[in-house]
Formats: sequence, C-alpha cells, structure tokens
Amino acid sequence: MNGYERRKQKKIENIYSVSFQLFFKFGFQKVSVNEIAQKANVSPATIYNYFGTKEQLYTDMLMNWMDKQLEQYENILDSELSFPEKTKEIMLLEAKNLNILSDEFPRSPSSELSGLMQMMEKYNEQKVMHFFNKFVSLGKQAGYIHKDQTEEMTMFYFTMYKNELGRYWEASDQERVTRSMDQLIGLFFYGLVGQVQDQK
Repeated sequence: MNGYERRKQKKIENIYSVSFQLFFKFGFQKVSVNEIAQKANVSPATIYNYFGTKEQLYTDMLMNWMDKQLEQYENILDSELSFPEKTKEIMLLEAKNLNILSDEFPRSPSSELSGLMQMMEKYNEQKVMHFFNKFVSLGKQAGYIHKDQTEEMTMFYFTMYKNELGRYWEASDQERVTRSMDQLIGLFFYGLVGQVQDQK
C-alpha cells in the first residue's frame, strides 16, 4: 500500500468512526453527510466520492464495524483460554453488541436501507457461520460439545441463549450480569443438573 492509499484508508477509517458515533447516537435520518464531514475534517464531496450516498456509507460503516467485532471473536477463539472461558468472553461481547444494534435498528428506516437486511443475512451466511463452525469444532475437540450434536442445533441453542443474555444485559445492571457469567456459562454447558461428575 503506497502513501496515497494509506492516507485514503486512514480517512475512510476516520469517517467510519465518526459516522458510527453519530448514527448510533442520533439515528440514520437525523444525521447529515455535512455533519459527518465536518466532524471527520473532510469535505462532503470526499464522502460522496468514497461512498456515493449516505445509505451506502451507513451500510459500509456497519459492515466494517461487524468485521471488527468478528475479528475480536476470532482472537478470543484463538487465545489460550479454556473453551468455557472463550465461550464466556464471546457471549459477553455478543450481549454488548446486540445491545448496540437493538438501540440503533429501530431508528433505521427500512425503506431507505432496503438492502441492509439482505446484506446482513449474506454476512451471517458467509462469515458468521464460518466462525461458528470453528467454534463448534473446537468445542467438540475439547469435550464440551457432544460429538454427535449438529452445527444447526448447536447454533440454535447458542443463539437462543445469547439472545436471552442480551435481553438480560439490557434490563439489568450490566456489572451484575458480568458477575453472574460463571453461573450462566455453567448453565449453558451443564444445565440445571450441573456437572454430573461432581455428583459421583
């Protein structure tokens, strides 16, 4: 990457950062390209040159944010933590991210961002499923996911659990939720009966 490309990429990252802050604070409709440009110290023409429309900027910004979150998940999965600890960290991050998204999406007009949901579905199919399959494979290797359990049912269970965690996170004191995570992860892996070997 030459000097021009590096400067361009730095500008784009700055625009993403500023637009993320503004969109998620005020919603899509209430933020103008001029406001983003002013706060990002670029001209409105630069934004239109890079993204074409405000809608495209929003979509690209969101995809960029999701890529960064997925990279954090990957880093957790590749870490030296035990599999339950990895699961705990991923679920906490997912609860926080669901909270961010649920705060924003109700304020995003579907008519103006009609292609966004399809893009997110495609993103889920291509990138998230790849990550989740890796998660399941590691869980099976570590003995925390039964070897006969399908990816589909494991994802159903994981999604159900983290969605409820997200709602609990939003409705409760987040520090208290974090303190409860060890118990929640115990329930996730062993259910109400707990670790059977502990009872022998």
